[in-house]
Amino acid sequence: MSIIYTDQEIGHLIRERKILPAEWPTQVRFRDKRGHKEFDLDVTGESGNVFRVILRRNSRNLFNFSVILAVHIPRSTRLFRLRRYNGKSHRHTNPIEGVTFYDYHIHMATERYQGIGADEDTYAEATTKYSNYSEAFELMLKEGNFVEPPTDQTGLFR
Repeated sequence: MSIIYTDQEIGHLIRERKILPAEWPTQVRFRDKRGHKEFDLDVTGESGNVFRVILRRNSRNLFNFSVILAVHIPRSTRLFRLRRYNGKSHRHTNPIEGVTFYDYHIHMATERYQGIGADEDTYAEATTKYSNYSEAFELMLKEGNFVEPPTDQTGLFR
């Protein structure tokens, strides 16, 4: 696979402001998929990029989850995973560095791993920033620069 995004482009995509749709929490409906539940939501960023939030939770193991921030690649049907917040359910090894760990971890898209033909988000770092699915989701919203939609405040003064 050729390099699709540079580290600088990846950083711009992550920092792009993403306004969540109105009443988005009511749209969260998980569907059953082969041993896990999954939900996805598309959100358009201020620069016009279309992002997808993918939430996956194992049906039996609370520590087995992924919260994914991806972007739709223009003129393609493919998603590019920018970040993936994983639970503490498996060992992870970074092939280039040769580092292995068993912990909560965040996968990050890198130019370097794309350059060796690996998946864009092969690299990961162990984290203590979350210890469950809900905290991982909140962290992804924060680090991914998601904002709540503007509210109609005209009713406040009636």
